[in-house]
Amino acid sequence: MTSDTDATLVTAVAGPLDPATADAVGRLHHDATRADGVAPLSEQPLLWLTEPEAPVVHLLAHAADGTLVGYAQLDVGTSTRVSGEVVVHPDHRRRGVASALLVAAQAETATVPGRRLSVWAHGDVPAARATADAAGLVVVRELLRMAVDLEAHPPAPAALPAGVTVRPFVPGQDEEAWRRVNARAFAHHPEQGRMTSADLRAREDEPWFDPAGFLLAERDGQLLGSVWTKVHPRGAAPDAGADEEVGEIYVVGVDPDAQGLGLGRALTALGLAHLRERGLRTAILYTGAENTVAVHTYERAGFRRAAVDVMYGPAPDGAPPAR
Repeated sequence: MTSDTDATLVTAVAGPLDPATADAVGRLHHDATRADGVAPLSEQPLLWLTEPEAPVVHLLAHAADGTLVGYAQLDVGTSTRVSGEVVVHPDHRRRGVASALLVAAQAETATVPGRRLSVWAHGDVPAARATADAAGLVVVRELLRMAVDLEAHPPAPAALPAGVTVRPFVPGQDEEAWRRVNARAFAHHPEQGRMTSADLRAREDEPWFDPAGFLLAERDGQLLGSVWTKVHPRGAAPDAGADEEVGEIYVVGVDPDAQGLGLGRALTALGLAHLRERGLRTAILYTGAENTVAVHTYERAGFRRAAVDVMYGPAPDGAPPAR
Protein backbone atom coordinates (compact mmCIF):
# COMPACT_ATOMS: atom_id res chain seq x y z
CA MET A 1 0.00 0.00 0.00
CA THR A 2 1.03 3.57 -0.58
CA SER A 3 -0.40 6.85 0.47
CA ASP A 4 -2.39 9.24 -1.36
CA THR A 5 -6.49 13.22 -4.22
CA ASP A 6 -6.06 13.67 -10.16
CA ALA A 7 -8.80 11.93 -11.71
CA THR A 8 -8.06 8.23 -11.57
CA LEU A 9 -9.82 5.55 -13.56
CA VAL A 10 -9.54 2.06 -12.08
CA THR A 11 -10.33 -0.92 -14.28
CA ALA A 12 -10.46 -4.56 -13.21
CA VAL A 13 -8.99 -7.39 -15.28
CA ALA A 14 -9.63 -11.05 -14.52
CA GLY A 15 -7.12 -13.42 -16.05
CA PRO A 16 -3.58 -12.77 -17.24
CA LEU A 17 -2.41 -9.32 -18.27
CA ASP A 18 -1.25 -8.83 -21.83
CA PRO A 19 2.55 -8.52 -22.19
CA ALA A 20 2.54 -4.74 -22.69
CA THR A 21 0.44 -4.12 -19.57
CA ALA A 22 2.51 -6.58 -17.54
CA ASP A 23 5.67 -4.73 -18.63
CA ALA A 24 4.09 -1.43 -17.56
CA VAL A 25 3.31 -2.88 -14.13
CA GLY A 26 6.90 -4.13 -13.92
CA ARG A 27 8.23 -0.64 -14.64
CA LEU A 28 5.86 0.84 -12.06
CA HIS A 29 7.10 -1.69 -9.51
CA HIS A 30 10.72 -0.88 -10.36
CA ASP A 31 10.23 2.88 -10.00
CA ALA A 32 8.49 2.50 -6.64
CA THR A 33 11.19 0.13 -5.39
CA ARG A 34 13.93 2.55 -6.36
CA ALA A 35 12.14 5.46 -4.66
CA ASP A 36 11.21 3.65 -1.45
CA GLY A 37 14.07 1.21 -0.99
CA VAL A 38 11.56 -1.62 -0.55
CA ALA A 39 9.68 -3.63 -3.18
CA PRO A 40 5.92 -2.92 -3.04
CA LEU A 41 4.99 -6.23 -4.70
CA SER A 42 6.28 -9.59 -3.53
CA GLU A 43 7.42 -12.44 -5.74
CA GLN A 44 4.08 -14.20 -6.13
CA PRO A 45 2.11 -11.24 -7.55
CA LEU A 46 4.90 -10.58 -10.06
CA LEU A 47 4.80 -14.21 -11.21
CA TRP A 48 1.00 -14.02 -11.44
CA LEU A 49 0.92 -11.01 -13.79
CA THR A 50 0.72 -13.25 -16.87
CA GLU A 51 -0.15 -16.64 -15.35
CA PRO A 52 -3.42 -17.95 -16.90
CA GLU A 53 -4.25 -20.13 -13.88
CA ALA A 54 -3.61 -17.46 -11.25
CA PRO A 55 -6.61 -16.87 -8.93
CA VAL A 56 -6.33 -13.09 -9.13
CA VAL A 57 -8.03 -9.88 -10.20
CA HIS A 58 -5.80 -7.08 -11.47
CA LEU A 59 -6.76 -3.47 -10.72
CA LEU A 60 -5.18 -0.90 -13.05
CA ALA A 61 -5.25 2.80 -12.14
CA HIS A 62 -4.76 5.23 -15.05
CA ALA A 63 -4.45 8.99 -15.01
CA ALA A 64 -6.55 11.11 -17.38
CA ASP A 65 -3.80 10.94 -20.03
CA GLY A 66 -3.79 7.12 -19.91
CA THR A 67 -0.60 6.75 -17.89
CA LEU A 68 -0.53 3.76 -15.56
CA VAL A 69 -0.12 5.33 -12.13
CA GLY A 70 -1.14 2.52 -9.79
CA TYR A 71 -1.76 -1.20 -9.62
CA ALA A 72 -3.28 -3.65 -7.20
CA GLN A 73 -3.45 -7.41 -7.37
CA LEU A 74 -6.15 -9.26 -5.45
CA ASP A 75 -5.79 -12.92 -4.53
CA VAL A 76 -9.37 -14.19 -4.77
CA GLY A 77 -8.55 -17.87 -4.47
CA THR A 78 -10.64 -18.47 -1.36
CA SER A 79 -14.29 -17.78 -0.64
CA THR A 80 -13.70 -16.15 2.74
CA ARG A 81 -10.97 -13.60 2.19
CA VAL A 82 -9.20 -11.48 -0.39
CA SER A 83 -5.60 -10.40 0.08
CA GLY A 84 -4.03 -7.67 -1.97
CA GLU A 85 -0.81 -5.84 -2.75
CA VAL A 86 -0.78 -2.26 -4.03
CA VAL A 87 1.74 0.04 -5.68
CA VAL A 88 1.42 3.71 -6.67
CA HIS A 89 3.99 5.49 -8.81
CA PRO A 90 6.10 7.89 -6.71
CA ASP A 91 5.20 10.85 -8.96
CA HIS A 92 1.46 10.28 -8.48
CA ARG A 93 1.11 9.87 -4.75
CA ARG A 94 -1.13 11.98 -2.52
CA ARG A 95 -3.56 12.37 -5.43
CA GLY A 96 -6.10 9.74 -4.43
CA VAL A 97 -4.65 6.85 -6.43
CA ALA A 98 -4.19 4.54 -3.45
CA SER A 99 -7.64 5.43 -2.15
CA ALA A 100 -9.22 4.72 -5.55
CA LEU A 101 -7.49 1.33 -5.73
CA LEU A 102 -8.58 0.50 -2.20
CA VAL A 103 -12.21 1.42 -2.95
CA ALA A 104 -12.11 -0.80 -6.04
CA ALA A 105 -10.57 -3.62 -4.02
CA GLN A 106 -13.30 -3.33 -1.40
CA ALA A 107 -15.97 -3.40 -4.12
CA GLU A 108 -14.45 -6.54 -5.66
CA THR A 109 -14.28 -8.18 -2.25
CA ALA A 110 -17.96 -7.38 -1.59
CA THR A 111 -19.09 -9.30 -4.70
CA VAL A 112 -18.97 -12.40 -2.47
CA PRO A 113 -20.98 -11.85 0.74
CA GLY A 114 -18.95 -12.20 3.91
CA ARG A 115 -15.51 -11.94 2.28
CA ARG A 116 -12.93 -9.80 4.06
CA LEU A 117 -10.20 -7.72 2.45
CA SER A 118 -6.65 -7.48 3.76
CA VAL A 119 -3.73 -5.67 2.15
CA TRP A 120 0.01 -6.19 2.53
CA ALA A 121 2.35 -3.26 3.14
CA HIS A 122 5.96 -4.25 2.56
CA GLY A 123 8.41 -2.47 4.81
CA ASP A 124 5.62 -1.00 6.95
CA VAL A 125 6.29 2.45 5.49
CA PRO A 126 4.56 5.51 7.03
CA ALA A 127 2.58 6.23 3.84
CA ALA A 128 1.00 2.78 3.97
CA ARG A 129 0.07 3.26 7.60
CA ALA A 130 -1.60 6.58 6.81
CA THR A 131 -3.65 5.03 3.98
CA ALA A 132 -4.68 2.12 6.20
CA ASP A 133 -5.66 4.42 9.04
CA ALA A 134 -7.81 6.52 6.70
CA ALA A 135 -9.60 3.36 5.55
CA GLY A 136 -10.16 2.13 9.10
CA LEU A 137 -7.85 -0.87 8.67
CA VAL A 138 -5.62 -2.27 11.42
CA VAL A 139 -2.60 -4.56 11.52
CA VAL A 140 -3.82 -8.16 11.46
CA ARG A 141 -0.59 -9.98 10.61
CA GLU A 142 3.15 -9.36 10.63
CA LEU A 143 5.86 -11.08 8.57
CA LEU A 144 9.42 -10.72 9.81
CA ARG A 145 12.45 -10.65 7.58
CA MET A 146 15.41 -12.02 9.53
CA ALA A 147 19.07 -12.01 8.48
CA VAL A 148 22.26 -13.74 9.61
CA ASP A 149 25.96 -13.13 8.96
CA LEU A 150 27.18 -16.59 7.94
CA GLU A 151 30.80 -15.71 8.71
CA ALA A 152 30.06 -14.56 12.25
CA HIS A 153 27.48 -17.32 12.79
CA PRO A 154 28.42 -20.37 10.69
CA PRO A 155 25.64 -22.97 10.54
CA ALA A 156 25.77 -25.77 13.08
CA PRO A 157 26.36 -29.31 11.78
CA ALA A 158 23.14 -30.91 10.60
CA ALA A 159 22.05 -33.91 12.66
CA LEU A 160 19.69 -35.92 10.48
CA PRO A 161 17.31 -38.44 12.07
CA ALA A 162 18.24 -42.10 11.75
CA GLY A 163 17.70 -43.50 8.28
CA VAL A 164 17.13 -40.13 6.63
CA THR A 165 19.11 -39.21 3.55
CA VAL A 166 19.21 -35.95 1.61
CA ARG A 167 19.51 -35.41 -2.14
CA PRO A 168 18.94 -32.55 -4.59
CA PHE A 169 15.57 -31.97 -6.23
CA VAL A 170 15.27 -33.44 -9.74
CA PRO A 171 13.20 -31.26 -12.12
CA GLY A 172 10.65 -33.26 -14.05
CA GLN A 173 10.60 -35.99 -11.41
CA ASP A 174 9.98 -34.59 -7.93
CA GLU A 175 7.38 -31.88 -8.46
CA GLU A 176 4.23 -33.70 -7.43
CA ALA A 177 5.77 -35.50 -4.43
CA TRP A 178 7.19 -32.22 -3.19
CA ARG A 179 3.91 -30.38 -3.74
CA ARG A 180 1.96 -33.00 -1.76
CA VAL A 181 4.30 -32.75 1.23
CA ASN A 182 4.39 -28.95 0.98
CA ALA A 183 0.57 -28.81 1.05
CA ARG A 184 0.51 -31.04 4.14
CA ALA A 185 3.29 -29.09 5.87
CA PHE A 186 1.56 -25.74 5.25
CA ALA A 187 -2.06 -26.85 5.42
CA HIS A 188 -2.95 -23.84 7.59
CA HIS A 189 -0.73 -21.31 5.81
CA PRO A 190 -2.81 -18.85 3.75
CA GLU A 191 -0.31 -18.65 0.85
CA GLN A 192 2.35 -21.36 0.91
CA GLY A 193 -0.06 -24.25 1.36
CA ARG A 194 -1.89 -23.30 -1.87
CA MET A 195 1.13 -23.53 -4.19
CA THR A 196 0.01 -25.11 -7.46
CA SER A 197 1.90 -27.01 -10.13
CA ALA A 198 1.87 -23.82 -12.23
CA ASP A 199 3.33 -21.84 -9.33
CA LEU A 200 6.13 -24.39 -8.94
CA ARG A 201 6.87 -24.46 -12.68
CA ALA A 202 7.03 -20.66 -12.74
CA ARG A 203 9.71 -20.72 -10.07
CA GLU A 204 11.65 -23.41 -11.89
CA ASP A 205 11.70 -21.07 -14.90
CA GLU A 206 13.16 -18.20 -12.88
CA PRO A 207 16.88 -17.38 -13.41
CA TRP A 208 17.63 -17.93 -9.72
CA PHE A 209 16.32 -21.51 -9.61
CA ASP A 210 19.06 -24.03 -8.79
CA PRO A 211 18.12 -27.64 -7.99
CA ALA A 212 21.44 -28.09 -6.19
CA GLY A 213 20.10 -25.77 -3.49
CA PHE A 214 16.72 -27.53 -3.29
CA LEU A 215 17.31 -30.45 -0.91
CA LEU A 216 14.87 -33.30 -0.27
CA ALA A 217 14.96 -35.46 2.88
CA GLU A 218 13.81 -39.05 2.41
CA ARG A 219 13.57 -42.27 4.36
CA ASP A 220 12.95 -45.58 2.61
CA GLY A 221 12.11 -43.69 -0.56
CA GLN A 222 9.44 -41.55 1.12
CA LEU A 223 9.75 -37.77 1.05
CA LEU A 224 9.66 -36.37 4.58
CA GLY A 225 10.65 -32.74 4.09
CA SER A 226 12.78 -30.28 2.18
CA VAL A 227 14.73 -27.06 2.29
CA TRP A 228 14.66 -24.79 -0.75
CA THR A 229 17.26 -22.03 -0.99
CA LYS A 230 17.42 -19.01 -3.26
CA VAL A 231 20.30 -16.72 -4.21
CA HIS A 232 19.39 -13.09 -4.89
CA PRO A 233 21.59 -11.39 -7.54
CA ARG A 234 23.98 -8.64 -6.54
CA GLY A 235 22.11 -5.66 -5.17
CA ALA A 236 18.69 -7.30 -5.58
CA ALA A 237 18.01 -8.46 -2.03
CA PRO A 238 16.69 -6.10 0.66
CA ASP A 239 19.46 -4.24 2.48
CA ALA A 240 22.13 -5.80 0.23
CA GLY A 241 25.12 -3.92 -1.05
CA ALA A 242 25.43 -3.26 -4.77
CA ASP A 243 28.03 -6.03 -5.14
CA GLU A 244 26.57 -8.52 -2.66
CA GLU A 245 24.70 -11.68 -3.46
CA VAL A 246 22.38 -12.74 -0.64
CA GLY A 247 21.09 -16.22 0.09
CA GLU A 248 17.63 -17.05 1.35
CA ILE A 249 16.11 -19.97 3.17
CA TYR A 250 13.16 -19.84 0.80
CA VAL A 251 11.00 -22.70 2.09
CA VAL A 252 11.50 -25.30 4.82
CA GLY A 253 8.70 -27.85 5.01
CA VAL A 254 8.32 -31.06 6.99
CA ASP A 255 5.48 -33.55 6.61
CA PRO A 256 3.34 -33.54 9.76
CA ASP A 257 4.01 -37.27 10.21
CA ALA A 258 7.76 -36.53 10.42
CA GLN A 259 7.60 -33.59 12.81
CA GLY A 260 9.20 -33.88 16.22
CA LEU A 261 12.35 -35.52 14.81
CA GLY A 262 14.40 -32.32 14.55
CA LEU A 263 14.23 -32.54 10.77
CA GLY A 264 13.30 -28.88 10.24
CA ARG A 265 16.32 -27.71 12.23
CA ALA A 266 18.62 -30.10 10.35
CA LEU A 267 17.28 -29.02 6.95
CA THR A 268 17.72 -25.34 7.83
CA ALA A 269 21.35 -26.03 8.80
CA LEU A 270 21.91 -27.85 5.50
CA GLY A 271 20.39 -24.96 3.56
CA LEU A 272 22.59 -22.42 5.34
CA ALA A 273 25.66 -24.61 4.79
CA HIS A 274 24.87 -24.76 1.08
CA LEU A 275 24.61 -20.96 0.90
CA ARG A 276 27.89 -20.54 2.80
CA GLU A 277 29.60 -23.01 0.46
CA ARG A 278 28.40 -20.82 -2.41
CA GLY A 279 30.54 -18.07 -0.87
CA LEU A 280 27.64 -16.01 0.46
CA ARG A 281 28.03 -14.02 3.64
CA THR A 282 24.42 -13.04 4.33
CA ALA A 283 21.32 -15.21 4.46
CA ILE A 284 17.74 -14.11 5.04
CA LEU A 285 14.41 -15.77 5.70
CA TYR A 286 10.82 -14.76 6.33
CA THR A 287 8.68 -15.98 9.20
CA GLY A 288 5.42 -14.97 10.84
CA ALA A 289 5.86 -12.84 13.93
CA GLU A 290 3.24 -14.96 15.69
CA ASN A 291 5.47 -18.06 15.33
CA THR A 292 7.47 -17.26 18.43
CA VAL A 293 9.05 -20.70 18.64
CA ALA A 294 10.53 -20.34 15.15
CA VAL A 295 11.63 -16.76 15.80
CA HIS A 296 13.51 -17.78 18.96
CA THR A 297 15.08 -20.73 17.14
CA TYR A 298 16.35 -18.49 14.36
CA GLU A 299 17.63 -15.93 16.87
CA ARG A 300 19.64 -18.65 18.59
CA ALA A 301 21.17 -19.45 15.18
CA GLY A 302 22.33 -15.84 14.87
CA PHE A 303 19.46 -14.37 12.85
CA ARG A 304 18.40 -10.81 13.63
CA ARG A 305 15.16 -9.02 12.81
CA ALA A 306 15.91 -6.87 9.77
CA ALA A 307 12.45 -5.62 8.69
CA VAL A 308 8.75 -6.31 8.95
CA ASP A 309 5.93 -6.52 6.42
CA VAL A 310 2.44 -5.97 7.76
CA MET A 311 -1.00 -6.96 6.61
CA TYR A 312 -3.81 -4.49 7.19
CA GLY A 313 -7.43 -5.54 7.40
CA PRO A 314 -10.62 -5.14 9.42
CA ALA A 315 -10.15 -5.88 13.08
CA PRO A 316 -11.22 -9.47 13.90
CA ASP A 317 -14.59 -9.50 15.61
CA GLY A 318 -14.09 -9.00 19.32
CA ALA A 319 -10.31 -8.93 19.01
CA PRO A 320 -7.92 -5.99 19.54
CA PRO A 321 -5.68 -4.92 16.66
CA ALA A 322 -2.17 -6.40 16.47
CA ARG A 323 -0.76 -3.08 17.65
